[in-house]
Amino acid sequence: MLKSYPKLFNGKQTSFETEILPRKKGLNCRIAFAIAAGAIGSSFQHGYNTGVLNAPQTLIEGWIRGDCGNASSSDDVTDGTAVDTTCLDPTTVTLIWSWVVAIFCVGGMIGGSMVGFASSYFGRKTALLLNNILVVLATLLMGLAKMAGSYQMLIAGRLLIGINSGLNAGLAPMYLSEIAPKSLRGAIGTVYQLIITISILLAQILGMKNVLGTDNYWPLLLSLTIVPAVFQIVTLPFCPESPKFLLLDRDDEIGANKALTWLRGTLEVHDEMDEMKQEQESMKLVPKVTLKEMLTNPALRTPLIIANMMMLAQQLSGINAAIFFSTRIFESAGLDESASQSATLGMGAMNVAMTFVSLVLIEKAGRKTLMIVGLCIMFCMTTLLLVSLVLSATISWISYLAIVAVILFVVGFATGPGSIPWFFVTELFTQSGRPIASSIAVAVNWSANFLVGLGFSPIQLAAGPYVFIIFIITQLLFIIYVWLVVPETKGKTVEEVTAQFRK
Repeated sequence: MLKSYPKLFNGKQTSFETEILPRKKGLNCRIAFAIAAGAIGSSFQHGYNTGVLNAPQTLIEGWIRGDCGNASSSDDVTDGTAVDTTCLDPTTVTLIWSWVVAIFCVGGMIGGSMVGFASSYFGRKTALLLNNILVVLATLLMGLAKMAGSYQMLIAGRLLIGINSGLNAGLAPMYLSEIAPKSLRGAIGTVYQLIITISILLAQILGMKNVLGTDNYWPLLLSLTIVPAVFQIVTLPFCPESPKFLLLDRDDEIGANKALTWLRGTLEVHDEMDEMKQEQESMKLVPKVTLKEMLTNPALRTPLIIANMMMLAQQLSGINAAIFFSTRIFESAGLDESASQSATLGMGAMNVAMTFVSLVLIEKAGRKTLMIVGLCIMFCMTTLLLVSLVLSATISWISYLAIVAVILFVVGFATGPGSIPWFFVTELFTQSGRPIASSIAVAVNWSANFLVGLGFSPIQLAAGPYVFIIFIITQLLFIIYVWLVVPETKGKTVEEVTAQFRK
């Protein structure tokens, strides 16, 4: 509790607690500190480890292949010439590399499915702190893999950091949503995606050849994922647990009041405490939410379907495919390798900038509006990209139009689909259903991410640029779904939102 001591205010001795501290409904230094502590060490892992392998791919594949300098053909074995058994064939190297990349998403699915248990048993804050144990283990495995000459260590490290990222994808938005004032819930929820975009851009910059993208330094590049974990371990213990978790899960009214007082910087938290108590009373009227209850009760099943559809809209929109094509598109426009890399960095910077814009607009325009606007921009730009790629062989200048399409596609993604699904699930459920719902939604997100990564290349190989027709169709379907089904949650309490589904 805040200490009370005399202060001179308007010529009188007054209580610091009751008169010096103003009533704050918005952002203040303490909640900003809690946001940084909760989000930076969490979403950074998600974004950084998504993009960190792009630049050093050739170097790592060369290391996996081994030193082929002394390798001889099979005919030389009969002559007694030693064959370098450490040199792997290209097919095996490609298979191993595929596992190095894909195992991160597999870990994300595992971690996502554990969100419900971890958030309910340990609490949001404690679970976030304990999750950093996986970061330490993953850093050791990935950082020492080259020294030990073991690509298996690299795969194991990627699996552990994937599990960590899957847990973070559920725990961090839940913690941020529950400590946020109602007026800033959407903006603070967007911070998770903002840091993902910043960390992806940072990974691209650090992975450049003149920074850490070298044969000697790529293990250090992978090991830098420990830095945000250390930041969270140092800062998060000074922040309170989620007030909602303390009151609704642990029935600790005093602890919840202390946490809320610390976060708001004022003792005048009675209104918020009353809202949480109302939610607590309504929870007593319904049975404990189990997985079976979540799937069979229409009042819970309907928002669960909406949450999962929002996650699918994010991953099946084609963002990963567009980024995959970006370098090739830039090169087709006549840019050399260095210029193409710079253009890719520019695209990442645009993603960061537009996520900032989304953070500002989310509480003014609303979740549903930004989601629809973002998907509509993506639909138009995917169509333009398809036309540009098909005609690029006959019309040389149209490849520049493809560059514009890719950049504006990223703008559309950052406007809404990139950030909103992560925290939207927390706004659709009361405290009792939030952990299970978040666990299912995050697992669905990572599963869709894995399937797109697995299926895009074979389909693109068979269909060429026409692969984008699939994304055009899915984007159109999601626009219609969001327009007709998804409710607007801006400015509403959780009780008001869930009441819509009970009706």
